Amino acid sequence: MRKRSVWAWGIAIVCFIVLMIVTPAIPQSQEYHNFADQRKFLGLVLCHHGNYFKLSLQGELWGWTCFYIGVAAVAFGSAYYHLKPNDARLVWDRLPMTVAFTSIIGIFIIERIDERKGTVSLIPLILAGVVSIMYWSAICTVLSHPTHGYFATSDVHTFHLLAVGCRILSFSED
Repeated sequence: MRKRSVWAWGIAIVCFIVLMIVTPAIPQSQEYHNFADQRKFLGLVLCHHGNYFKLSLQGELWGWTCFYIGVAAVAFGSAYYHLKPNDARLVWDRLPMTVAFTSIIGIFIIERIDERKGTVSLIPLILAGVVSIMYWSAICTVLSHPTHGYFATSDVHTFHLLAVGCRILSFSED
């Protein structure tokens, strides 16, 4: 049973990697920024953000601390983004949200699986979220100029497809 599980995970990961390489990135529409609240009161931009969370600390102090820091940082990141919505500022809107989302996943691990494993997983989860935002930011700047993105990555993708194809063929010969 263990060997089948390892093979299933291996095949799933290979399929995921192949799909990531083969499928194009989903471009961010510039119409996305039009939802921002642009009303003003006495020359100041209004921000209506009402989130109320119950504080329930049952041993998950680090998880909840990271979560609430992320939620508090959303106020500053969103304010910065909504003052002048564009792709560069969108990073600062999404970054604190990602910290909050990944820390809540760590809290779920603490509550449902194991307190020690959840606490240990907090830092890697938050780092993975931050790295994903940095990756998204870098890819969006490359994809904003279609010719730059094609010429910068076409050889790399071809090499990866060739490597994955050779690896699949090596599995079939065993």
